[in-house]
Amino acid sequence: MAAVSQRLWAPRAWLGGRWRDRVLLGVGDDGCWVEVVPDVAAPAGVETLAGPAAPGLVDAHSHAFQRAFAGLAERRDTANDDFWSWRDRMYGVALRITPEQLLAIAAHLYGELLAGGYTQVCEFHYLQHDHDGSRYADPAAMSQALAGAAAEAGIGLTLLPVLYERAGFAAPELRPDQRRFATSVADVLALQRAVRGPLVNAGVAVHSLRAARPESIVALAEGSAGPLHIHVAEQTVEVDDCVAATGCRPIEWLTRHAPLDSRWQLVHATHSVPAEIEAVAARGAGVVFCPGTEGNLGDGLADLPGWLAAGVPVAIGSDSQVTRAWPEELRWLEYGQRLGLHRRNVSAAPDVETSTAARLFECVSAGGAAAAGFARWGLQPGARADLLVLDPRDPALCGLPADHLLDGVVFAAPVRPFARVMVAGRWRALHDEGVAARFDAAMQALWAPGGAPTPLG
Repeated sequence: MAAVSQRLWAPRAWLGGRWRDRVLLGVGDDGCWVEVVPDVAAPAGVETLAGPAAPGLVDAHSHAFQRAFAGLAERRDTANDDFWSWRDRMYGVALRITPEQLLAIAAHLYGELLAGGYTQVCEFHYLQHDHDGSRYADPAAMSQALAGAAAEAGIGLTLLPVLYERAGFAAPELRPDQRRFATSVADVLALQRAVRGPLVNAGVAVHSLRAARPESIVALAEGSAGPLHIHVAEQTVEVDDCVAATGCRPIEWLTRHAPLDSRWQLVHATHSVPAEIEAVAARGAGVVFCPGTEGNLGDGLADLPGWLAAGVPVAIGSDSQVTRAWPEELRWLEYGQRLGLHRRNVSAAPDVETSTAARLFECVSAGGAAAAGFARWGLQPGARADLLVLDPRDPALCGLPADHLLDGVVFAAPVRPFARVMVAGRWRALHDEGVAARFDAAMQALWAPGGAPTPLG
């Protein structure tokens, strides 16, 4: 067992799905918790936290480069605007970003994610090559930029290099504006091995069923270790195209033809039927919802009650970065269900947990850990020593009864009530003027008049 390097004392902390009082927390010299003991008087000389403590969460789905596009696609000058027209405009950003700009953008984003309560981010990484599609001298240049950004911010990173082979089910090649994404199974496995660090691990990803050949998907699953993520059933057009090409719905195809198991994370899974949910549950795979992005893109509403009732692990992600805090994602996740079903507290389960916020928090804490490849997560011995300190003076929390603090974090107001954030036993800065200035310079370069395509171009 690691030696204790520091001790903290929390007047209240979230342990095992509920608030506990007077909690002593010991951090080992390996950056993991070695002791978590409730109902202990504050020992002399131990740092006392200024507010209640809670575990950080995993952002289980991120495209860091899309932070440069957040807020720049909210106008319409044609008869129709949907996911596919947004994607075409997003490609204009992807075609321009350099490794240096990606480092600046991702470092800023990862700092924002820390401030939003995430302490680990799963980077679904498909922006690989130079502007013309040729390989960089170091094929992992963009991956190294992401790892460098995570190290600068102090957040944990699960890098997920992406298999991306074709433009669609009936398209054998990529489109010209997808040239920076091209990878083979061998490329992805090489990228998975290329980047490591104290807070960096790696899995792999498949962009989508439409973007990869069936034999390649199977080969990647058999040749890799760690988490395996895939976009699936995000759009109704994708479902229709998959049925036309394969005779199966996307999730159905995965359950029938892919070696689906607990390593797999089905991102979005917006359009499902009960039989698909049952099949995924039987295989032990998880799902990752990105409510802010799914709302922004008009994807639709997932069958959250069905996934929860089946016991499928659930995680959340920031995806396109239009939202960058887990309280907002959980609020969107629940409010979408309320709007669609005309009910309140849809995610609560009185036989399990009457608080909607508590049930969702516990679900996505466990689901996010699996998505990032962690066997242990939260305030428990052996888990990485990640911690959020809530600000009891925040307007969302001020005056709330103690047992309703988590409800306040999620539902009382759209604020960020985290006063301090710890990752692997170290307190992290939540704002850096130098990082912000570099992000601003990268944005100016990308969006200078006469430079990049306009956001609606």
